[in-house]
Amino acid sequence: MNGYWGKILVVDAESGDSAVEPIPNNFPAYFLGGFGFGARILFDEVSNVDALSPENPLIACPGLLTATGVPTASKTAFVSKSPLTGTFGRSVVGARFGVSLKRSGYDILVVKNKAEKPSVLVIEDENVYLEPTNTWGLKVREAREKLKEKYGKDFSTAIIGIAGERLSKIACIDCDERQAGRGGLGAVMGSKNIKALLAKGTKKMEVYNEERLRELNKIWRERIAKHPATPIDVNYGTAEFYDWMNRERGMIPSRNWRYSYFKKIYDSLEGDEKSHLDPYYWVPKYVKRNSACPACNKPCGKWLVVEGGKYSCTVDGVDYETLYSFGTNLEIDDIEAVAKANELCDEYGIDTISAGLVISWAIEAMEKGLIKEEDFELKLRFGEPDSVLKAIKLIATKEGKVGSILGDGVKRAVEKVGKGEEFAIHIKGMELPGYDVRGSKGLALAFAVSYRGACHLTSTAYGAELVGKWWTFDNVDRFSTENKAFEIKVHEDLMAVYDALGVCKFSRHMFYAEGFLELIHAVTGMKMDVWDLMAVGERINNLARAFNVREGFGRKDDTLPPRVLKEAIPSGPSEGGIILENELEVMLERYYEARGWDSEGRPTRTLLHILGMDEIADALYGDKN
Repeated sequence: MNGYWGKILVVDAESGDSAVEPIPNNFPAYFLGGFGFGARILFDEVSNVDALSPENPLIACPGLLTATGVPTASKTAFVSKSPLTGTFGRSVVGARFGVSLKRSGYDILVVKNKAEKPSVLVIEDENVYLEPTNTWGLKVREAREKLKEKYGKDFSTAIIGIAGERLSKIACIDCDERQAGRGGLGAVMGSKNIKALLAKGTKKMEVYNEERLRELNKIWRERIAKHPATPIDVNYGTAEFYDWMNRERGMIPSRNWRYSYFKKIYDSLEGDEKSHLDPYYWVPKYVKRNSACPACNKPCGKWLVVEGGKYSCTVDGVDYETLYSFGTNLEIDDIEAVAKANELCDEYGIDTISAGLVISWAIEAMEKGLIKEEDFELKLRFGEPDSVLKAIKLIATKEGKVGSILGDGVKRAVEKVGKGEEFAIHIKGMELPGYDVRGSKGLALAFAVSYRGACHLTSTAYGAELVGKWWTFDNVDRFSTENKAFEIKVHEDLMAVYDALGVCKFSRHMFYAEGFLELIHAVTGMKMDVWDLMAVGERINNLARAFNVREGFGRKDDTLPPRVLKEAIPSGPSEGGIILENELEVMLERYYEARGWDSEGRPTRTLLHILGMDEIADALYGDKN
């Protein structure tokens, strides 16, 4: 079929053997590609196994539109059972690796079992082999440099750092300076003794109508370039709304979520004075150039360079989430220190959100006397970056008491200390991103029900909630619980389509759903309408939910941190904001109804039948025959 190779590359890390399997006939129409394919394969392959066992595969799935030249379409989904949460794990990255994998002639890569020795997997068209490596124990950049020296600079790489080797449950996968960050999938790769995946492809996939695809790509490049949001994104990156989030919305958490804006700094700013975390302050001072994912003509990446001094660093960042996790949340108003923290996380291979949140939990635990400074062997304080930088290294390497307690994230830190759940900021084990949901009822629901734990990208509903409108939604009231169920369902279904197609979600206010229909037809020949497209997203979300149900997750897990449910925002633009437990329960009931799930949040047999997934229903409820 046009637009697909029809091939799954399956590699057995234990034996080193590889095989090519066909994609099932219904995969394209039902799941499109990318994350959709990965979701179905994970459901079929994994049931009640330990996430770090050889039986848990690591799956890499370039999106359907990745490597077609469609602007902002470069995303690859890494899929596995998450070591951090035990739920369905998904981490998406925009990078050359997925493009190279696809150009090697494969729609999906599945890595199974465990290599006997630390190894690298090399994929160059039909030439696929696993061999031992001497890069184990190296940080990411040094490992990448050595691998490219050996195999060639034209290979793209997916590499784990020391954190992945040591099975930190917050370890990420680095893809040429872009990270598949969340859920600990770097530890899955480390558990297989795989240091890196290398890919170089020379093939060109046949599409249904190449001339029309070229025309559409030109149209969309022009539309994106002329969109009023593009210059702001290009000039200031993903954090361009940092000041607005503090002053106008009051929804960027500070001091381990005690406040919903950077109170320590913003209460003292005068006139036009800026926080040093504001990109309008630091971009002119530190950024040398923009960086873009493949096929993107609205680059939001920033090569930030700190020259000299104790925070000397070079990093592709700092994005909004990292400004939050190591900046506002730790009360560090120093872009040089935050950039250094970003670089350390990238080099050691850990997720910046989880790392910053587990440190903020530890600081509060120290303040409350739950962790003794002399026992912890490190003095951690809000607003003091040097100890934070030391903690990052210990967390990533899992060394000392800091590493042993904090190295697997907030949930397990609470379990090890035996106290501190009341200020632990996680859902299903995943630390929350930088949106204080006490100021957004819809986002609170989205975080609570997200299949991978606290996640802003499963729905991206923060856009509609913050500005009051998006796509078909208008007059969205972030302080109201009304109509949130349908709002979140629609967001989730469309964003699953974005991940299946491999399109950047920072283009969601341009493509919406309608913009994909002609592109899909030009690439594959499939004629779809918006309802067909949304049904794909609905299938994918139900697959992920069914996976979690089979793993023992249910309504009891669709909840929020105690601080969100019991402590109102004390001051700022969202003062008084809180998510009451009865409000959450009502929103959950309505959401389950909108989804067609039962009262415990399980996809019903009838719904799965309507979606054409009877085999998923049989796996959940038993063969009805």
